[in-house]
Amino acid sequence: MTTPETTLREVKLREVTLREYGPAVSVPLDPETGRALAASGILRSATPDPGHHGHWLLRAGSLVGAVRTPGGPVVRITPKTPVRRLFFLLGFSLDPARAWRDSREGTVDIGAYDDVVPALAHAVERQIDAALRQGVLQGYRTVEESALVVRGRLREAEQIRRHFGRTPPVEISYDAYTADTAENRILRAAVERLLRLPGVPGPVRRRLARQRVRLVDALPLVRGQEPPRWQPSRLNSRYRPALRLAEAVLRGASPEHRPALPEALTVDGFLIDMNKLFEDFVTVALREAVREHGLTASPQDPHHLDTAGLVRIRPDLVVRTRDGRTPLAVVDAKYKVEKTDGRLNADLYQALAYATVLGLPEAHLVYAAGRRPEHFHEVRGTTAGPHGRGVRLYRHSLDLTHEPGQLLSAIREIAGRLGRAAPRP
Repeated sequence: MTTPETTLREVKLREVTLREYGPAVSVPLDPETGRALAASGILRSATPDPGHHGHWLLRAGSLVGAVRTPGGPVVRITPKTPVRRLFFLLGFSLDPARAWRDSREGTVDIGAYDDVVPALAHAVERQIDAALRQGVLQGYRTVEESALVVRGRLREAEQIRRHFGRTPPVEISYDAYTADTAENRILRAAVERLLRLPGVPGPVRRRLARQRVRLVDALPLVRGQEPPRWQPSRLNSRYRPALRLAEAVLRGASPEHRPALPEALTVDGFLIDMNKLFEDFVTVALREAVREHGLTASPQDPHHLDTAGLVRIRPDLVVRTRDGRTPLAVVDAKYKVEKTDGRLNADLYQALAYATVLGLPEAHLVYAAGRRPEHFHEVRGTTAGPHGRGVRLYRHSLDLTHEPGQLLSAIREIAGRLGRAAPRP
C-alpha cells in the first residue's frame, strides 16, 4: 500500500533540488549512485548520512544547472544569482561587442523562465529560429566516395590501391553544395542535446523538435566527438549568436565550465561553473572597457613566481600599454563576497605576488559582492613608481543583482581606475 511517506520518498528519488553553496540535503540514494555522484565533481560533497541509513548528504558548490543520473534522481542546482542575470553574464562572455550595445536587456532571450535549463532551452531555440529565418545555410564541402560514373576529380592513388585494373567503380572527389556544414551540425547537435535534458518545458521541447527537422540534412555528431570548427564569415554572420550559444550547450556551459565525469556516471545535463562564468565576464568586460583608455589587456597571462621558473602563476587579466609591451596593472576575479574580517587575506597575498612578479604599483581584486564599491590597502615595506609609495591592492565589488546597465557602468569605473595607472605623455 502506498503511504504519504512512500510517495514522498519516490518524489525525492525522482528529483533533488539543491542550492548553489547551500546547506546539505539528505537524499535516499543507492550506494552506487551516491559513490558516482561523489566522484563526479558535480557536487561540492556527497557523503553517506550517518543519521539516516540509505541516505546521502548532498551539498552543491559552484556548478548550477541540472543532470540526470542513471538509475537515480535528477539533480537540480539553483543559482544564487538571478537566472536572467546569469544569462546576461553568459551572453556577454560569448558576444561582448553586441552586449555593450544591448546592455539594457542583454543578448540572451530566456523568456519568462526562472530556472537554468528551461531558460537555456528557450534561449537556444529562439536563437536558432532567428538564424534559420532566411533559410538553412548551405556551403561547399569536399566529398570523397566510390561511384559508378566520373564526377569531379579522379583520385588516382585510391583508384589504383582499391580497384587496380577494374572499373567501375571509380574513386572520385568533388565539391558538393549542401546543408551538411559545420555550422548546421553544431546547431543540430545542440538541439539534440537539449531534447535529452531533464526539465525542458513541453512547448519549448516541441519547438526544438521542429528545429531539428529543419536541420535534418546536417549529419548528427557522434556522442563524445568534438564539435566541428567553423570560421566567421559574411555568409554565416546571421548564425553567429546561435552558434556561440550552441557551442556553450555542447561544452556543458560557458567556456570550460563542464567537469570531466568518470565512466561510472554518464549523465545528460547542463552545468555552469559560476566561478568561471564570473571570471569570464569580468575579464572580457574589462578587456573591452580598457580599450576606451587606449590600453590592451591579456587574459590568463602566464608567468613564473620564482626565478627558476618552477612555480607558475596565471593572473586573470594583465592590463598593458597600447603596444602590449609594458604591464600597468593586474586583475583577479573572485566569485565570493568581499569581507573585512580577515578571512580573505589569502586573496591579498595572491594579488601582492602578482604585482611583485610584474613589477607593478597596484593590483586589483574584483568580487561578486561586497560592502564597499572600491577601497585599497597600501602594503608596508614596498615602493613602486616614481612617487615611491607602497604597492596598492584595490578591492572592487560587483553586485550581480543589479541590472546589466549598472553592471557595465561599474565595469567602466574599474576600467577608469586601471586607465589611471597608465603613464601620462
